[in-house]
Amino acid sequence: MNRGKVMKNEGTRDYLVDERIMQLMQMCTDEVKKAIIGKDEVIRKVMTAILAGGHVLMEDVPGTGKTTLALAFAKVLSLDYRRMQFTPDVLPSDVTGFYMFNKKTDEFEFREGAIMCNLFLADEINRTSPKTQSALLEAMAEGNVTVDGVTHELPRPFFVIATENPLGSEGTSALPESQLDRFMMKLYMGYPSQKDECEILKANGRGSRIREVASILSEETLAAIQETVNRVIVRDEVVGYITRLVRATRDHRYVRLGLSTRAALNLQQAAKAAAFLEGRLYVMPEDVRSVFRDVANHRVILERNAKYDDVSVDSVIGEVLELA
Repeated sequence: MNRGKVMKNEGTRDYLVDERIMQLMQMCTDEVKKAIIGKDEVIRKVMTAILAGGHVLMEDVPGTGKTTLALAFAKVLSLDYRRMQFTPDVLPSDVTGFYMFNKKTDEFEFREGAIMCNLFLADEINRTSPKTQSALLEAMAEGNVTVDGVTHELPRPFFVIATENPLGSEGTSALPESQLDRFMMKLYMGYPSQKDECEILKANGRGSRIREVASILSEETLAAIQETVNRVIVRDEVVGYITRLVRATRDHRYVRLGLSTRAALNLQQAAKAAAFLEGRLYVMPEDVRSVFRDVANHRVILERNAKYDDVSVDSVIGEVLELA
């Protein structure tokens, strides 16, 4: 693969992504759509987060296809995939791994945890204890896990797709702010339309649609594309726009906790990936706006009086977008 190859349009001096790479991106999304019907926008946003090297939190009621979506991406991108069902009895060592004494060698040996993979699905993450949730923090921020003082590097690329049931569902607890801030995006699947649900029911007789999904990219090709996304140009005026949006969330009268600097970096990286999927190697304000809600909606914490004034996180984000 030609890493980061671009074409220069002599008429407009715009830099464009190589057409062959764009075709690969379209093939990937087409394959995922074989398993997930009627959720094209969600598929595109997950692809955006993956190209940006970010983690995704998906909130919705059970049975809307969150796990199937993660499986489909793992297959399309040829990623080593592991799933862990988070329950109250899951321990941090189940996630990160642990050392066990081997009598034959008279040494302690590392037994890797479930997180030692390319794509880790943390299923129903808000049903486990905060202590177990915190086991993911180092992995999501640095790509490592430290066990008994020894640091182990995770495979590259590495992504977490976590699912959670809406707060108020039996057995759920809110994720701490430090955990939420590790996720680049928070997405919602939602129920399918009646037409799409009919198609899902008709397809059920053919067995799992995951079987129809083909592998398109290798790990090496995905890494090369991510490298290209990292080099997407962000001009000073766009950087200024990003910082205005971020600071506006901090200064809003109904906001107790606005976007962090990590969130600003995530927003910039997601905008790069959004521009890339549009075929451009430079970011426009429209790219920032297209991902802002998904980057911000789980990070903005409102003051208590917002509830009494009927103010929601979504309305605050809308106001910030309108004024910044």
